[in-house]
Amino acid sequence: MRRAILAVLAGGVLLAGTACDSDADTSEIGAPAAASVTSATPTATVATPDYSADTEKVCGRLEKIFSAALAGEFGAAMGKMIAQKEAKQTDEAKKAEKVAAAELKAVGTQIRKETVAAQNPDLKLAGETSAAKLEKSAKTRDYIEKVKTAKDLERTLRPQMQEWLTPVAGYCA
Repeated sequence: MRRAILAVLAGGVLLAGTACDSDADTSEIGAPAAASVTSATPTATVATPDYSADTEKVCGRLEKIFSAALAGEFGAAMGKMIAQKEAKQTDEAKKAEKVAAAELKAVGTQIRKETVAAQNPDLKLAGETSAAKLEKSAKTRDYIEKVKTAKDLERTLRPQMQEWLTPVAGYCA
């Protein structure tokens, strides 16, 4: 962007310079001199950076993070929490809930870590947004506390994952 602005500014200086240095007698030929100045206007083009290779690498790492979370600690903690709730083991259910919340927070931290180094500034911002959503869910535990049965988990997990991951999903499709 800065180069584009400098190119436009330099072009303006060049235009002003060519108008002042013209040998044409403007008293006799007013219109053609103006036409020659406007035809000297440079066109600035800025190439859009190609982030595709880096984005593909970042998205590959994010996919591993999401898969590990579902199949790993978060999934196990949610399963344990449901079993404890169904067995009316409140204290054990609360412990499993804490583990699930800690795992959500860890996933948010991992997403932030992977996307902060991304070349695409929009992917960085999306990563920060997804991380913040996961961390908020870990802190408030609203989603985790809603899940009481395996049916609740099956019914709500996909929409909840979409909520958490939609910001980065647009770059990792």
